[in-house]
Amino acid sequence: MSDPILRLEGVHTDIAQYHILHGVDLDVPRGAVTMLLGRNGVGKTTTLRTIIGHWTARAGRIAFDGADITAMRTSDRARAGIGYVPEDMGIFSDLTVEENMTLAAVSGPLDPVRRDRIFAAFPPLRTFWRSAAGTLSGGQKQMLSIARAMAEERRLYLIDEPTKGLAPAIVSTMAGALRDLKTEGASILLVEQNFAVAKALGDHAAVMDDGRIIWSGPMQTLATDAALLERLMGLSMEQA
Repeated sequence: MSDPILRLEGVHTDIAQYHILHGVDLDVPRGAVTMLLGRNGVGKTTTLRTIIGHWTARAGRIAFDGADITAMRTSDRARAGIGYVPEDMGIFSDLTVEENMTLAAVSGPLDPVRRDRIFAAFPPLRTFWRSAAGTLSGGQKQMLSIARAMAEERRLYLIDEPTKGLAPAIVSTMAGALRDLKTEGASILLVEQNFAVAKALGDHAAVMDDGRIIWSGPMQTLATDAALLERLMGLSMEQA
């Protein structure tokens, strides 16, 4: 890969006394959707949190668009063009949808054109614009979480399990919104446990185990190779 938008080289991350990432090497291609896959507890969320700066890499290097961001503050990484959607959504339940979006637009008022694009992707947010975020359904809260990351122009989105526990119709809406982001030129690194979603959305894939990347390549290669899929992830084609 000649010009990845994100590159991790030998990244190690500790949380308290636990050594979670054991030398992660990962390239995220520009303008594509990269799926970060693997069983629970292998380090996927820690990888995202290390990229955005919530955890500090003990060793190794993180480069975004060619610049070393390993020691950069989280707020500066966001300003550089990285959006992060955590698994716990990170919304403010007592605030309205509008107030959540206003807080997310840190560089100034939410651009009306951008707001309308978000409404087009997630119509319920227009309906509940002045409602408390805590009153939304689980799927609507996930829409708001992704919309908050879209409040400003981002070149890279880090998204942690956006379809977890959601109904198929909501999953379809999420997938459509993520495809639209890619069409607009954004790059996406997506942790996803639903392999059917990963297969439908992913251009590339990286599989983790025990804090390392153990395989990377085209998503299509992984999705169509039964032996590889079972060896790397313990999945059969019937499950996938």
